[in-house]
Amino acid sequence: MLSYHFKKWMNFFDFDCFRGYSRSIERKNTFIGFLAMHFNGTSNLFVIYMLNIINNEMKNNLIFLNLLLLITLWSCSTPKKVGQETPQKKPNILWIFVEDLSPYIGSYGDSINKDHTPTIDQMASNGVLFEKAYATAPVCSASRSAMITGKMQTTIGAHQHRSSRTTDGEVVPEELRINLPQYIQQSVPEMMRSAGYFTFNSGKDDYNFHYDRRSFYSVGNKADYQTGMNGWQGNAAEHRLSFTEDTWNARKDKDQPWFGQIELKGGKEQKTKLLKKEDILGINDVPLPPYFPEVESQKKAWVKHYNNIRTTDIKVQQILDLLAKDGELENTIVFFFSDHGSNTSLRHKQFCYEEGVHVPLVIQGNHPYLKAGVRRKDLVSLMDVSATTLAMSGIEIPSYFDGQNLFAKDHKEREYVIGARDRCDFTIDRIRTVRTDKYRYIKNFFPERTLMQASYRDRQKVVKDMHKLHEQGKLTEYQDQFWFGKRPQEELYDLEKDPFQINNLALQADYQKELKRHRNILNDWIKETDDQGQYPEKPAILKATYDLWKVKPQFKDADEVNPEYKQFM
Repeated sequence: MLSYHFKKWMNFFDFDCFRGYSRSIERKNTFIGFLAMHFNGTSNLFVIYMLNIINNEMKNNLIFLNLLLLITLWSCSTPKKVGQETPQKKPNILWIFVEDLSPYIGSYGDSINKDHTPTIDQMASNGVLFEKAYATAPVCSASRSAMITGKMQTTIGAHQHRSSRTTDGEVVPEELRINLPQYIQQSVPEMMRSAGYFTFNSGKDDYNFHYDRRSFYSVGNKADYQTGMNGWQGNAAEHRLSFTEDTWNARKDKDQPWFGQIELKGGKEQKTKLLKKEDILGINDVPLPPYFPEVESQKKAWVKHYNNIRTTDIKVQQILDLLAKDGELENTIVFFFSDHGSNTSLRHKQFCYEEGVHVPLVIQGNHPYLKAGVRRKDLVSLMDVSATTLAMSGIEIPSYFDGQNLFAKDHKEREYVIGARDRCDFTIDRIRTVRTDKYRYIKNFFPERTLMQASYRDRQKVVKDMHKLHEQGKLTEYQDQFWFGKRPQEELYDLEKDPFQINNLALQADYQKELKRHRNILNDWIKETDDQGQYPEKPAILKATYDLWKVKPQFKDADEVNPEYKQFM
């Protein structure tokens, strides 16, 4: 075999006249064509290298002969028939779907975690980082419901946190169900399956609508699962949080493309055992934002999130290592993002300030869309992840999708991104936010309900300490008014000058034009999308929430702030 290929190379070149021919463009093109024929498009670097050698006119034939021998040996190791083409494989798509994680990451410019998030930073170097990516809601179920359907949760009625739910292990009764609009025939994973993809989600679903998990995911469904089951914490994979069970290796045909989701606990991590001792931050290592009081509980909560980010980075590396070990990494596009911002500190999760909805988004992989080291500064919604996933898989994006392909030739940068918060657990609220390039606008529809109204976190130390400091008069004037006073109906912040969103510009004369512009954007959006948050929640669904929480200590006196529950008393 070796002598056959070597003779073909020897016959191709007349070495006595090589120097003359090397000056000939025709000879160069013939040579490149010969390389392409033998290596079928896999030898671009060698073609370029050989062309450079020709241009340099080879100092002696011995070097050239040695090079030809090297190429011949390579061609023997991967013999292909002339004219044979390698079929184009569909890319695998992996969503590393992290819970409750803010982008306090080295590659996002965070000085504390600089050099402590090497994996995510390397992903950014290998691919595309989006500086201004936003969740549609600052709470998991609403955000995830939007992403998996491609439609804003407030448009499809999936905006109330933990709705269309019942007791674990039971099918949700008809009167408690939220059915998707008729125009949504398939979710994102169902569309992927229809296109020939193997699908899985090794974590939680947390969808606020009626569905059949078995039609979404090829594997990972519990043996006793029935269509329509949806417990208060949502459905989850049988081997939840596993990287290896019921993931890509579960498919029988290893050539079948796959679309998967792997859940990482992110902000909900409880341990630092994966971190080296010297990498674990102490409570005084991270300065608090000015809206938090300088007390131990707040410091612990704040630094915990930073340590959780470092742990998350290690787990991302574990996933990438598994992909590489299994020979899957080369053909897999990896999306890294979170469902919303930090859960460990007040004002972030469940609220519409920048820290509640700003999330990391990094994409890496071998795809024409993806260029190494690109940083995008345009506004992005997580629903764009859903649309881009379909586009990368060769699937037409449905016309009703609220997201767009981030890499389309006709891609138009967003003028704004909308975020929405509605009932969270038993706490009834309605907040809408508009993020433009420079400003964040917030509309509080229940301004009389303070930020510290009864909520699921009331037994946590950070909340207890906040109430204690308020009673003792030890909060700053701003903190006391912000947390315990009546909220402004409208808020407007210049994020470039005021990243912590302390100085509300809504009442300042110089900013009335911007206030009106943002107000109009929101009002038009509410009307155009028929924002379901403007209508009362279905009594049967609200009662189910009441029945779940009424015996829990956090619910004490909640009806005084949320009179909607009085109808059930």
